[in-house]
Amino acid sequence: MNGFNGLNLGLGNLARLSDAKTRSISAENFTGGKGQGAMATGGTGANCARDLGVGWKVSPSVEIEPNATFVMGDIEGPGAIQHMWMTGVPGHWRNMILRLYWDGEEDPSVEVPMCDFFCNGWQERADVNSLPIAVNPAGGFNSYWQMPFRKSARITMENRNPEKAVLYFQIDYTLTEVPEDAAYFHAQWRRSNPVAYKDVHTILDGVRGRGHYVGVYLAWQVNNTGWWGEGEIKFYMDGDKEHPTICGTGTEDYFGGAWNWEQPQGTYRTYSTAYLGMHQVIKPDGLYRSQQRFGMYRWHVMDPIRFDSDLRVTIQDLGWRSGHRYLPQQSDIASTAFWYQSEPHAPHPALPDNDAREVI
Repeated sequence: MNGFNGLNLGLGNLARLSDAKTRSISAENFTGGKGQGAMATGGTGANCARDLGVGWKVSPSVEIEPNATFVMGDIEGPGAIQHMWMTGVPGHWRNMILRLYWDGEEDPSVEVPMCDFFCNGWQERADVNSLPIAVNPAGGFNSYWQMPFRKSARITMENRNPEKAVLYFQIDYTLTEVPEDAAYFHAQWRRSNPVAYKDVHTILDGVRGRGHYVGVYLAWQVNNTGWWGEGEIKFYMDGDKEHPTICGTGTEDYFGGAWNWEQPQGTYRTYSTAYLGMHQVIKPDGLYRSQQRFGMYRWHVMDPIRFDSDLRVTIQDLGWRSGHRYLPQQSDIASTAFWYQSEPHAPHPALPDNDAREVI
């Protein structure tokens, strides 16, 4: 092995040679084996390729039966996942559960509805143009989160829909030495529907170990009229109890915006940038009407929030009432938190059932 392991890529080191091995798993090569692609004799494209035969897009996707779990990838390490692409039928997205397991662990490090992992929790497609997550027309989900593993990586998709689901996917990874100080990628989904009166939405809690928080996606439905984003985000770390170490100033501020995102006056301005965005607004007629829905992401790529022993993250649900007073709101908030940490990790809370995850 030469001095470069092929990880942590950027324009500055892209010219460097490495002994790392590039592999890819898809419905055309389920193992990622060298020289094992495009060999399928059956699959979802077999009928279309009946005049052409092997090698002509015989297996472009998979069908997953109701309540079944499909193993997208089972990889022996060491190495790292560098890119994942997938797509499916939009109405199925919230009931498709993505899980990732590192080094033979029993509890997944990632357990998130597919659409929320890719910042499309409302099941209405919205493009995302960021560094780690990109969503492109017309529903191509891409992840560039680097996900190192030392012994193995297992990627699964569970279909909790009452009918069969079709999944297209590609997992691009490298087999290489992983540095000692490389932590493992984690993601967790939570929902408050609604947020209890005078309570907060908990984005993340129960994290134990050493690591760093790298971002969040929020799918937020406002259940009252008026401007809704006065709430502060708070990070309690390493033994913080009543008061956090880090406290934000307002919801749109945390996502890199200002002044209610109102530009021009009377209109929400959406945006999608490398590290932060408010990329989706679904609303009835009128700017400040009830039942508006928003999609927002904030990636701490350049400013990770590091913790040594534990982490809890909350956000207030705060608007305005008469007399220029704050209103504790009762919104519907679903969050997906992303972080790296050393293993073992604390098990995620049980994922809610279909009714509790449903977008209605």
